[in-house]
Amino acid sequence: VAEYQQLGRAAIDRIAEAGRLPLLVGGSGLYFRAIVDDLWFPPHAPEVRARLEEEVERVGAERLHGRLAELDPVAAASIAPSNGRRTVRALEVIEITGRPFSTAARAWRSYESRYRLAVAGVSRERRILFERIAERVNRMLDAGLVEEARLLSAQGLSRSARQALGYRQIIEAPEGSTTEQIGREIVRATKRFARRQDSWFRADPRVEWFDAASPSIVEEVAAHLAATLDLNPGRAPS
Repeated sequence: VAEYQQLGRAAIDRIAEAGRLPLLVGGSGLYFRAIVDDLWFPPHAPEVRARLEEEVERVGAERLHGRLAELDPVAAASIAPSNGRRTVRALEVIEITGRPFSTAARAWRSYESRYRLAVAGVSRERRILFERIAERVNRMLDAGLVEEARLLSAQGLSRSARQALGYRQIIEAPEGSTTEQIGREIVRATKRFARRQDSWFRADPRVEWFDAASPSIVEEVAAHLAATLDLNPGRAPS
């Protein structure tokens, strides 16, 4: 995310300097906010994380959570004692930077963009959205998703990559699971993800919502962007 933040902002600068209007289009609330808001993404240290993860395996997540509670009570209060992954990350950041992990979380509570910003959200009826999710999963399976995930797993995947939608359900599927059974698990997980992403954007007061089924949605969104940003024909955006 930190790399995406750096590259995305550089692209926005280049586009704006050319007198054009940068458009950020996509579905991930995390990556959207990483670009437009002043969020801090602490660095990583593989050797520190590996040592902390080994410690979790040896003494348990609760023991490390107790250490976190002493070093950064605010961060500890927001992390379940059983959540070893997040506890390890918090301790990793504290050790690397000398700053409380909770420092990075403060910016998340405000929606103050670094840009003059107009945001349009596109919503679709939940029933139709879920039908499209199922259709998309079936296409991915037909295209060889199961074979791809198992091949990459055998070659070695990072812990984060193994948690990706589709990969996780395939890699963790009980022995003997059919493609249909795996597909149903991927569909269920994708629906949960879609609901979380919707909740993420619904919490952002900057988003103006539009119905994807509207025959005039293109004109509606364009009018919203133009009005919010005060765009006039022939004048470059600032």
